[in-house]
Amino acid sequence: MPFQKIQSEKLSQSVVRQIELLILRGILRPDERLPSERDLSERLGVSRPSLRDAIADLQDRGLLVSRPGSGIFVAEVLGSAFSPALVELFASHEEAVFDYIDFRRDLEGLSAERAATRASDTDLQVIDTIFRKMEAAHLKRDPSDEAALDAQFHMAIIEASHNVVMLHMMRSMFDLLRSGVFYNRQMMFRQRTTRESLLDQHRQINAALQARDPRAAREAIEAHLGYVEKAISEGNRAERNEVVARQRLEHERSR
Repeated sequence: MPFQKIQSEKLSQSVVRQIELLILRGILRPDERLPSERDLSERLGVSRPSLRDAIADLQDRGLLVSRPGSGIFVAEVLGSAFSPALVELFASHEEAVFDYIDFRRDLEGLSAERAATRASDTDLQVIDTIFRKMEAAHLKRDPSDEAALDAQFHMAIIEASHNVVMLHMMRSMFDLLRSGVFYNRQMMFRQRTTRESLLDQHRQINAALQARDPRAAREAIEAHLGYVEKAISEGNRAERNEVVARQRLEHERSR
C-alpha cells in the first residue's frame, strides 16, 4: 500500500503557510516589502535557513519577488479585474458608471452589514481613524486628500467584513476607481454642498459600524451610494447642457 508514516512538518512549510494566509487575508498587500531576513526570522522564531527555504518556495510560486538591493516584496498578485479593452469601454460609456455604482451598492451594503458583526475592535478603530482623517482633510478643503481617504474608508469596511474573495475582488476594482476610470471623485469634492453631504454620509456609516448595527450600516452605505449616483447624473446633465449652450452661442456668433 502506498501509505507512509506522517512526518512532522518542516519549519519552512509553517512559515510558508503563515505568509500565504497573510497575503490571502489582505494583511500583506501587493508591493509591500517584507521585514529583513534577520528581523523576520526573529519574529517567526525560525532559523534563517528555514526562512530562506520558505521565501524561495513562495518566490517559485509567484507570491513573492526579490528586488536586488531593496529586499523581498509581495508580488503584484491582483492585477486588473478587467482587460484594457474593457477598461477603455468603461471610461467612455456613462452606462458603465451607474452599473458600477449598483454593483458597489450591493456588495458594499453586504460588507457593511457583515463588518458590523464580524469586525474586530481593531478593524473598527481603523475605520474610525480614517474617518477622523477625512474630517481633517475636509477642513483643509483638499479634494485630492478627501478622495483618497474616501477610497481607504470604503476598503477598510470591506476588509472588516473578513471575506477574502470579496476583499481581493474589490481591491482590484477600487484601483480603477482611484484612477478615475469610473468617475472623477475630486470633481465631486469641489462642490461645497456635495462635500458636506458626503462627509455627513460617511459619519453615519461610521457611527452605525461603531454601534455594531448591521441594518443601519447597510442602509447608510446604500443611501450614500444612491446619493453619489444622483450627484454624478446631475453633474453629467449640467455638463451636457453647458456644451449645448456653448455650441448655440458659437453658432449665433458665426451667423
